[in-house]
Amino acid sequence: MTVADGRGEAGSGKAASGRADSGQAAGLLRVRRFPELTVATPRLHVRALVADDAADVAGLFADRQAQRWLASPAGCAGLPEALAWCTELRQERRDSGAGDHYAVVRREDDGLVGCAWTKRTDWAALATEVCFAVCEPARGFGFAAEALDALSVALILEHGFQRIELRIAPGNTAARRVGEKAGFVYEGLLRNAGHLHSGRVDLELWSLVAADLR
Repeated sequence: MTVADGRGEAGSGKAASGRADSGQAAGLLRVRRFPELTVATPRLHVRALVADDAADVAGLFADRQAQRWLASPAGCAGLPEALAWCTELRQERRDSGAGDHYAVVRREDDGLVGCAWTKRTDWAALATEVCFAVCEPARGFGFAAEALDALSVALILEHGFQRIELRIAPGNTAARRVGEKAGFVYEGLLRNAGHLHSGRVDLELWSLVAADLR
C-alpha cells in the first residue's frame, strides 16, 4: 500500500501547504474495500468463502501437497483456523482493501474443489497477487487454470485492475503450468522473496496485465 507523506517544514509558511497536499494525496490514495466478486465458468463458480466451507478448507490446507508449496494461508491447521479464514480473516482482508478469499466450486454438485485468494493489493498501481490451491481429488482436471483465468479477467475487465501477479516457488511445475494456461507471462526470479514450511525460497514472478486481454 502506498502512503503519502506530506510533512511541512518547521517554522515556515510551507507547513500548512504541506498538510493540505497531504490531505489531497490521502484522498487520492485512501484505502478501498476490495470489490465483491462472483464469477462463473462452464464448470465452476468462484465466490466468496463462507462459514459452511470451513471443513473443506481445513482438509485442503492439511493436505501434504498443498503444505509443500504454500506458506500456510492463515495457520489453517484445523477447523477453528479454517473457519476464521472463511469468515473474520476474510472480512478483515476485504475491508482493509488487501484482498479477498474465494471458494472454487464445481457447478454440477456445488462441491468445493479449491480455494483462491488475493493479497498484496496496491491500489495506486491497480495491482494484486492471486494464490490458489486445489483439493487432492480434483487435481488434474484443469480447475485451477479455469478459475484463475476467470478471476483474473474479472478483476481486470470488471474492476479496473491493471496487473495480476502470481508468485510461484521454483520446482512447483503444476502451478507454473496453471499460470501458463491462464495466460500469465514469466517475468523473472525474486531472490529469497518467500517462505514455505521448509524455509526461505526464491519466487518466480508471473503476471497478466490489461494489455494482454486486448
